[in-house]
Amino acid sequence: MAHDHAHHHHGVSTDADRGKLRLALGLILGFMVVEVVAGLIADSLALLSDAAHMLTDAGAVALALAAATLAARPPSGRFTFGLGRAEILSAQANGAALLVLAGVLGFESVRRLLDPPAVDGGLVIAVGLLGAAVNIASAYTLAKAERRSLNVEGARAHVLMDLYASLGAALAGALILLFDFRAADPLAALVVSLLMLRTAWSLLRDSAGVLLEGAPAGMDPDAIGQALARHPGVTEVHDLHVWEVTTGFPALAAHVLVAPGDDCHRIRRELQAEVADRFDIRHTTLQVDHERADELLDIEPRSG
Repeated sequence: MAHDHAHHHHGVSTDADRGKLRLALGLILGFMVVEVVAGLIADSLALLSDAAHMLTDAGAVALALAAATLAARPPSGRFTFGLGRAEILSAQANGAALLVLAGVLGFESVRRLLDPPAVDGGLVIAVGLLGAAVNIASAYTLAKAERRSLNVEGARAHVLMDLYASLGAALAGALILLFDFRAADPLAALVVSLLMLRTAWSLLRDSAGVLLEGAPAGMDPDAIGQALARHPGVTEVHDLHVWEVTTGFPALAAHVLVAPGDDCHRIRRELQAEVADRFDIRHTTLQVDHERADELLDIEPRSG
């Protein structure tokens, strides 16, 4: 789309936030190249695994950026909720990529444990510590981004995990230098791949929950339904749906029946206010009908 929209929608990242994401991305990508080269020279799987983790970090941040840019577009055309879910899809793509990389690294580190090659420990320490510094810088940059979406959180979690990976690599380098403990390198790589698996699992689980239209974590649809049904004048609540359009955007829809004499517009307003106050759901669609109204109508002969 050529025309640029103003980016001040509810809960959507600001341009400043996107600038911070870009900065973090630049830092991570630049260092990843250094680390791959160093890993090949030092013959260190710990460094290569850290670089692979950095690659998925960069992926996390890049996807977060793209998703944040898409999510900032106002709803239009076919996409009546806007493109906020781009963030969820991005989290899912991230999780899948991590899963694959973790598998490859895990396999390779087990193979190396059986026959550990000689590794240049000094280089590994230097690059590992430098990597930790880069991670701290990018985590700090991301922490300053205001928006708390599954997406930016995901990117931050990645970067922090990667900090441990870098420190682990440096530690492995130290063990190799001090005690000639060669297995330290593949062991460090193995730990990194397990960390990656854990992150992948939580990302896939959370994003699948949103895509399967699950109720947001910590919201109990039954409790919400009972709260609505207990409201004075309400006789029945059914077809209650609570779901999450994207992080921080819960929605609710329900069919409510009220007693024949009651004011259904007033009750609808009260219910909407109650849902907003108690459960913090602002996007509410309630269809309110009078109970047994059709039978009352059937007494009169239908005209035309």
